[in-house]
Amino acid sequence: MTDAVLAMEGISKTYPGVQALKDVSLTVRRGEVVGLIGENGAGKSTLMKILGGVEAPTTGTVTVGGTQRSALTVQEAIAAGIAFVHQELNLFDNLDVAANVFIGREPRRFGPLKLVDTARLHADTQRLLDRLGVDFGPATPLAELSIAQQQMVEIAKALSLDARIIIMDEPTSSLTIAETQTLLRVIGELKAAGVAIIFITHRLGEIEACADRVVCLRDGRLVGALDRSEIHHDRMVRMMVGRDLRALYIPPAVTAQPDAVEIRGVRTATYPDHEVTLSVGRGEILGLAGLVGSGRTELARAVFGIDRMLAGEVRLDGTALTIGTPRAAIAQGLFLVPEDRKRSGLVLDMTIAQNVTLPGLRHVAKRWLIDGRGEAKQAEAQREKLRIRTPSVTTTALKLSGGNQQKIVLAKWLALQPRFLIFDEPTRGIDVGAKSEIYQLMRNLADRGVPILMISSDMEEVIGVSDRIAVMHEGRISGILGRDQFSEPNVMQLAVGRPLAA
Repeated sequence: MTDAVLAMEGISKTYPGVQALKDVSLTVRRGEVVGLIGENGAGKSTLMKILGGVEAPTTGTVTVGGTQRSALTVQEAIAAGIAFVHQELNLFDNLDVAANVFIGREPRRFGPLKLVDTARLHADTQRLLDRLGVDFGPATPLAELSIAQQQMVEIAKALSLDARIIIMDEPTSSLTIAETQTLLRVIGELKAAGVAIIFITHRLGEIEACADRVVCLRDGRLVGALDRSEIHHDRMVRMMVGRDLRALYIPPAVTAQPDAVEIRGVRTATYPDHEVTLSVGRGEILGLAGLVGSGRTELARAVFGIDRMLAGEVRLDGTALTIGTPRAAIAQGLFLVPEDRKRSGLVLDMTIAQNVTLPGLRHVAKRWLIDGRGEAKQAEAQREKLRIRTPSVTTTALKLSGGNQQKIVLAKWLALQPRFLIFDEPTRGIDVGAKSEIYQLMRNLADRGVPILMISSDMEEVIGVSDRIAVMHEGRISGILGRDQFSEPNVMQLAVGRPLAA
């Protein structure tokens, strides 16, 4: 095609014992947004690593800018105008925003001295930040930004390259609804300017909103493509996992018993003047929605004992819990599956067995020494129960997909018999198939009588999984919805602090 800026033809990639890609061809045109979908492990990342020069294909060719190659180097990919927006942030906490955006490409002045032109660096960065509509400046230290804000810095860095092809890998996984809308607007502007975009996300509504074409990988093969008129949520799900969307969500099997968990008058350091009061029934999944910054995660951290609770209490089955540290929360059966599983939920360099048994080492220890056989036995039982896809519990957590990593985080708590579970963004960065399994696990726990509080920014998830939805706004519960009131407009109206019409 004369307007094609990229053509990958017959791409296969074989690792020892694994066929990651098999005869995949992908063409992207100038000014086109291509949605690349597929479950974790389908081959999306491998294909993009080949395009970015990180990996070389076993067979096949890559044509960029009219030049055909058997493989690209990283330098050749950058020179060809290929830029990445990574899901895993590639930023430096000890630098400010501007230094991160132009790292290694800083404008210089004073001839041979080649000093960094700080004024120009900040001015160039400010133009990019203005384009993204963010509320921080180029001199802001990166360490002071939230994960969502850092993701916008990653996007600004890609925009600064003036690329011809931008690969966006889960770019909205940490963004608020407003930030996501801004990004979709920027994508439209880039498209109008002739930039080609490969958009990878598990949030299929975003694919529907911006993609001109959808390409689906499954088990390393190209299994289907959809033109703009054919792009539909349910159809994409069926292509990825081979089943209907309705199978993703599971209704409760038992009637919830009210007020098993009571969070009464809790105040956090983020909103010290605002109290949060809510209850979760035994056998219930209570969704907690709200915009990023509304105080949801801060509430979870305080209830779990990570941050100090300024006031209030948590009662379980009528008894007030003494929570000052995570250790105290764990001892009383209150567990948190954190928002950032890699930073806060796992020790990535440790094995599955070590991660699963870490919170309860006393159960696999004999006279202060860890019983390796007991540890492996406990972890193996959880691996089978949760269907963690790995040949051995001696595999390190770093080597697993996002969905399997999330199962390990859950497995370590299940081994300790939870009495109350908090899930903070339980399926962030997880594919549709793995989401279905996580939802099933959550529902099974609820049906066994475990109260579950699920914090999520995914509107479809909140509406599809919850039995009730509590919505937060600026540190307060702005409303609670029963299933007969579930709708995106209702959740959003409460999220921005407006009461529902009577």
